[in-house]
Amino acid sequence: MMKKYPRVLTIAGSDSGGGAGIQADIKTISALGCYATSVITAITAQNTLGVTAIHPVPADIIEKQIDAVLSDIGTDAVKIGMLHSVEAIKAVKKGLDKYKILYTVLDTVMVAASGDRLIEENAVDALIKELFPIAAVITPNLEEAEVILGERITSRDDMVRAAERLLKLASNAVLLKGGHLEGNKVFDVYMDKSGNNTVIYENNKIPGNNIHGTGCTLSSAIAAFLARGYDVTGAVKNAQRFTYNAIYHGKEFKTGNGRGPLNHFFDPRILREL
Repeated sequence: MMKKYPRVLTIAGSDSGGGAGIQADIKTISALGCYATSVITAITAQNTLGVTAIHPVPADIIEKQIDAVLSDIGTDAVKIGMLHSVEAIKAVKKGLDKYKILYTVLDTVMVAASGDRLIEENAVDALIKELFPIAAVITPNLEEAEVILGERITSRDDMVRAAERLLKLASNAVLLKGGHLEGNKVFDVYMDKSGNNTVIYENNKIPGNNIHGTGCTLSSAIAAFLARGYDVTGAVKNAQRFTYNAIYHGKEFKTGNGRGPLNHFFDPRILREL
């Protein structure tokens, strides 16, 4: 019998610098042994220093890309990233509604690591209404959680309370990423609705500036592990380890003059445990 790849569809914006967005997603999915398909929602002029322009892809083209992929190749998991507008959000929801998607990972992309805003002001409510209910897990960072909840998050205790509030909006699980928290430690808070499961991931911050595309990598890795048969909790744990190593080994390379990319193809023989 012919073998089949675990399949992951990424729906996200294109990063011309190759560090984040669709490009980081495809690298991650490929590194984890899955077959990557893609739907481009926006074209950005972007490098390690920031975003200089965004050109949204028309909503009907987004919908047609989804249909082209899923009607033929299908998928075992979907990762959703940058959706710039209400129209894009509704197009994704409409496109996915035609197919039975087992796992959807929603990376609530709103602000780039450079501080550039990647979503229109009026699109946040649409994101919550249309896509939160279909997500197996949502993965906001601190700044995005602050936008969603309308409150400041400045400590680990704040993160736990914020994750509880986010879980009320989500259908199944939330991974609140704390990479932007002040201090030498990184805290990520995972919660789901199956038995009040809560996990706090704590790691030392890795020195260096190769962090561009961290959120894209993490959410794509979760989707890849889901496609490979892990449950949500296991997929999050393994994706955390993969992303930590991609950041750690990314500091070995110099790319650009700003925030450099991760190393998605690090040698698995030198895997560092969390």
